[in-house]
Amino acid sequence: MKSWIKYTLIAAAIIAGGAIFYKKVYVVKSTFEMTQPTKGELKVSVKGIGNVDAKNIYAITAQSGGRIEEINFDEGMWVKKGDLLLSIDAVELPSLIGEAKATLQKSSHEAASAKENIASLEAQKVLLEATHERHKKLLEQKFVSQAEYDKAKSDLDNIKAQMNAQKAKIASAASEEQRMQKNIEALQTKLERLKVYAPVDGYVISKEAEKASYVLPSTVIFKIVDPTTLWVRANIDERVAQSVKVGQNASIKLRSKPNEKLKGTLQRVVAMSNAVTLEREVNIGFDATPETFYINEQAEVNIHVATHKDVLKVPMKLLSKYNGKKGLWVAEGEKAYFKEVSILAQSDDEAAISSGIEAGAELLVPKINNKPLSDGMKIFR
Repeated sequence: MKSWIKYTLIAAAIIAGGAIFYKKVYVVKSTFEMTQPTKGELKVSVKGIGNVDAKNIYAITAQSGGRIEEINFDEGMWVKKGDLLLSIDAVELPSLIGEAKATLQKSSHEAASAKENIASLEAQKVLLEATHERHKKLLEQKFVSQAEYDKAKSDLDNIKAQMNAQKAKIASAASEEQRMQKNIEALQTKLERLKVYAPVDGYVISKEAEKASYVLPSTVIFKIVDPTTLWVRANIDERVAQSVKVGQNASIKLRSKPNEKLKGTLQRVVAMSNAVTLEREVNIGFDATPETFYINEQAEVNIHVATHKDVLKVPMKLLSKYNGKKGLWVAEGEKAYFKEVSILAQSDDEAAISSGIEAGAELLVPKINNKPLSDGMKIFR
């Protein structure tokens, strides 16, 4: 083959390859999708991750130790205020109350008997006082002997002593009645404490004992959550915590219901930050208690902190850094230029731009297959 033909074919192949590369590679990689900023409202929110909890979780304890006789509820069950949760074996308490009541009744009978005796002795006393007075006058007139007078006086003193003895018996019986009454009240209080009732309407989240097991005083047997105080304990970054305030609206997404957003309200901002994670705890209450919930379930919260109206917005994915500055790539004619911008506010998806671009600017949407942009680079639309 002649050399000129050979070189002609090589040149033609190079030209063809260059044309293919230009059209199929260079042009494709330098072709960018365009979009424009939009005007509208931007809602700014702060995200946090936490767990379902409640402000009021009641630890139900036994006030007296003993063997559990009956236990009426289990985990996952609803209870109403006043429901009997469990009872502890009373052992000898009923018999002790019976004995105390019998002693009380005996003291009452003794007091009644003593009062009757006093009434009888009172009648005898009246008679003996009259006899004593008569003998006293007769003794002065020498009509009775000293011995007769002394006997009349002795009989009167004796009846008075008997009356005092009966009065002491009444006082003793009254004291015993009072002691037994207090003893009965104490035993009945102790008996009542062997029955444990629900303090609120709630949901049993924990049961730590079973029937026939022995519990000590103050042993936690149940944990009951008040569903009206259900909230999410979430953590947010300190850098955005200053915009979070009690009363702000929020949305809650439970891990078990990822496609459902529940409405909530920020109820508390904990005053102390975590020195390790540099986060602050917030508590977001549910506006309506979920029909089913699980304490400690993971939850994601979005707290609405601000609304910016009639602002220039761009998708967050368009923002990039170039030479250490944050901005957007803008198409002017057939060239790309980097425009530094000032961001007024941003959400997860959009950013509000306060300066740097105009409303009609053509923004480039870079993709992973596009050629990396540089200031003044030629582009295709």
